[in-house]
Amino acid sequence: MLFKPDSTDEEKSKAPRKRSLLSRLLGRMVSLLITLVILGGLGYLGWLAFQPKQNGGGGRGAGARPDLPVPVLAATPHVQDVPVYLDGVGSVRALNTVIVRSQVDGKLLKVNFVEGQDVKKGDVLGEIDPAIYQAQYDQAVATKAKDEALLANQKIDLARYEQLAATNAGSKQQADTQRALVAQQEAIIKADQAQIDNARATLGYTKIVAPITGRAGLRQVDQGNIIHASDTTGLVILTQLQPIAVWFSLPQQQIMRVNAAAAKGQLAVDVFGNDGVTVIDTGKLTGIDNQVDPTTGTLKLKAELPNASYQLWPGQFVNVRLKVETLPQAIVVPTSAVQRGPAGTFSYVIGEGDIVTAKPVTVTQQNEHEAVIASGLTTSDRVVTTGFANLADGAKVVVGKDDGPPAADLAPRKRSRNPDGKRGAQGEGQGKDGKKDWQGKDGEHRGRHEHSEGDQKGQTGPAPAPAAGGEQSGGAPKAQP
Repeated sequence: MLFKPDSTDEEKSKAPRKRSLLSRLLGRMVSLLITLVILGGLGYLGWLAFQPKQNGGGGRGAGARPDLPVPVLAATPHVQDVPVYLDGVGSVRALNTVIVRSQVDGKLLKVNFVEGQDVKKGDVLGEIDPAIYQAQYDQAVATKAKDEALLANQKIDLARYEQLAATNAGSKQQADTQRALVAQQEAIIKADQAQIDNARATLGYTKIVAPITGRAGLRQVDQGNIIHASDTTGLVILTQLQPIAVWFSLPQQQIMRVNAAAAKGQLAVDVFGNDGVTVIDTGKLTGIDNQVDPTTGTLKLKAELPNASYQLWPGQFVNVRLKVETLPQAIVVPTSAVQRGPAGTFSYVIGEGDIVTAKPVTVTQQNEHEAVIASGLTTSDRVVTTGFANLADGAKVVVGKDDGPPAADLAPRKRSRNPDGKRGAQGEGQGKDGKKDWQGKDGEHRGRHEHSEGDQKGQTGPAPAPAAGGEQSGGAPKAQP
């Protein structure tokens, strides 16, 4: 017997399947919705984090007040003669260096100098035993005396022979022979004198003298040693320190400029100290090398400096600058006034109504402090030197006073957060008894919380006026960040 299944039972079996499928779809939709919400939140947070950087790079910050002027410092271009320098690196060398050697062999009897002593030309630095050389000199003198006596006798004989030849009592040949002997003896006496001069010079070499004025180095030979003329070390090394020489190098691209300047006159050379800022000595250019070093592509130059205070020492590395010309009546501005953008260099010029305008400028040269402007500025302009963080073309500014350089703290102060959200130095906003004044008056507490959100973020710019009754703690005006 066949039974037909009940339709209600089949529908009952399908109903749970539909509900499970629906719950899966709802679960997927809920998870997808949650994922979208999370992604949207992360995107919004990222946009908030990126927005201040984007706004702060080109103009005012995200929390800046567009209706407030930007505080800046300004300067006026001035006209002056500007020297043009070429910078190089060089080394100090003694103007003259001499190895003092002995010219004869012998025993060193005396050393008449102290190591590191300044000596003058002609001072006796050491003495060698002169006994042998004195004997040679005496022998040469005695030989000359003997030959002179012989010459005197020969001259007397010559006079006799000439008288006899004149009366035909003697032969003329004998007189001529005697005359030749006298001439020969005179030549011998001249040779004797040369021997005496040689012996005198050799005897003088037993005293070792300073050939130049300079400073003695460390002694190479001690007293009592036998020294020789062939010794390579010598007795001592003398170096001339006043004046002194500096050898430095410049790039080969500056050859034409240096030669053109040297043809007009003598060029000045400045040498800097260890700080690289202070000029410790000034001299003159004395020589230019005749070829470029092919390994470095530089040209060597030599300068001579007086070195009056002995601040330069042989072997020392120094920074050198060579003055090649002077720019007459050039327009000069502080280097901080020259800014660089995608289109080149420019400066913010303050116009009417304290509105700044970016003007392109052409810079001839600049250093750490001053820049020479070839075009773009005049002496009647005012250029911004400080406060570029919140500055843009067409912005209104308020020009402050730069009475003097700011005094830097020797040590950083501990920072603390004030009730208005700003961080200040420790102790700021406290009364004399050490308690915070802002807790004493409700009006002061409310006045601080009425500041804008931009001030709480520490934006650059003048702070808005506080609300009524909102005086700041301690009675001092709030400083700009």
